[in-house]
Amino acid sequence: MKHRYPVISYFISMVPVKIEHILADLYERWSGESPFLVLPLAPSGSNRVYYRLQGQGKTAIGAYNPNRKENQAFLYFSRHFKSKDLPVPEIYAEDLDQHVYLQEDLGSTTLYSYLLQKGEYFPDYLVQIYRKAVEQLARLQIEGGRGLDYSLCYPRHSFDKQSMIWDFNTFKYYFLRLAYVPFDEQALEDDFQRFADFLLQADCNYFLFRDFQTRNIMIKSGQPYFIDYQGGRRGALQYDLASLLYQAKAGMPEDIQQELLDHYILTAGQMIDIDREQFIQYYYGYVLIRSIQTFGTYGFRGLFERKEYFLESIPFALRNVKWILENANLPIELPELSRAMYHLIESKRFEPFDKIKGASSLLTVTVSSFSYRSGIPEDTSGNGGGFVFDCRCLNNPGRYEPYKKLTGRDEPVINFLRHHSHINEFMNNVFRLANEAVEDYIERSFTHLSISFGCTGGQHRSVYAADALAKHLSEKYGVKVVLQHIEQERKNWQN
Repeated sequence: MKHRYPVISYFISMVPVKIEHILADLYERWSGESPFLVLPLAPSGSNRVYYRLQGQGKTAIGAYNPNRKENQAFLYFSRHFKSKDLPVPEIYAEDLDQHVYLQEDLGSTTLYSYLLQKGEYFPDYLVQIYRKAVEQLARLQIEGGRGLDYSLCYPRHSFDKQSMIWDFNTFKYYFLRLAYVPFDEQALEDDFQRFADFLLQADCNYFLFRDFQTRNIMIKSGQPYFIDYQGGRRGALQYDLASLLYQAKAGMPEDIQQELLDHYILTAGQMIDIDREQFIQYYYGYVLIRSIQTFGTYGFRGLFERKEYFLESIPFALRNVKWILENANLPIELPELSRAMYHLIESKRFEPFDKIKGASSLLTVTVSSFSYRSGIPEDTSGNGGGFVFDCRCLNNPGRYEPYKKLTGRDEPVINFLRHHSHINEFMNNVFRLANEAVEDYIERSFTHLSISFGCTGGQHRSVYAADALAKHLSEKYGVKVVLQHIEQERKNWQN
């Protein structure tokens, strides 16, 4: 079958090209036309690969996931929920043998993107969106759970004791161990067993989304829609609400958390009988276990894989746990778990750098992008030296027609780099080196640090890298950052 859209070979291997062809074939069978656009979307935290496919009259989100059972669960859940008029994407077509499916395009705006824009305060319009989200969550869990075949859930049919023990062990070995937190393993295991038994006393006969957080809530025409619930299973109502209201970096004030908790209970109480006092007692227990699960993720992704984003989330999650330990009055004793968590909190190991110290320092960091065709830029500070990072080892978007006139500031290029190159690993290593240098230079009252990124044309990879580092240093340290894109400014950004 011949397609009219540009075929783009992103890797040396043929796998991504095959995925695009398979999705384009599926799109043509569904819509009756070939897509003229097949562009990768920003990567998720899994093996799933997403594309936006667009023809003359229809658009769809194409997904490739090599995990057949996960695909079966997602497709079944989606059709079941859609039959109950719940806010999930419609499934257009599927080819499970090829590990692909097409779903409704809900746009590009997530609830997380609203959080990024909110600034220091939590505006009323955002509270109203959250109110709609918790209303629809209650419907999904209660109405969506009715008649659901939980035998199709993956990897477990319910959030049972086995699931909890998995989370506890990830927390213990990937977070506490890697953070060098001392603990009595048997005492901690006793706490875990006791904690799981307590949580399972709650009513656990509803659909549990499992990862109900703002990145998985799309906003379309002011209404919330839910995606990525393929890990759902039977469980307690409280878990998903805890996931949303205590998301680490959301920065939700306590009074708004309480307001949304009350609104959820009121909404759910119109569908089932709820004992408010009992619900809240278990609710804070589920806030704690959700926090334990996220610490396990932060430990693996941050402490083990050294990904900066996950490390930045740890202090926010610790503050949530501190509040729970001091205010929730859980009806069970968890002495070793509490001791381990207080050890982390009081050590202040993960507290962010004092940005006031950085902002008041003498240091200026000059971050540049350049083209190797024009040569490495000189350091005009008079200090000489600095870091120069060669981005030519990364897959080059400029080799492919759709990206030739774009730059590293354009969304299609950004998604290409994040999905079809090793830019994330590359930048994680850059961040580690730059962090150590900046912290040392601030302590020693140095005045200047030069960091440059080069690529073939100074247009795609180096521009993205320079922008990413400048943003990272400004947000983490508050130091003065001078950003310059030498090749692009010379060309007035005309490519």
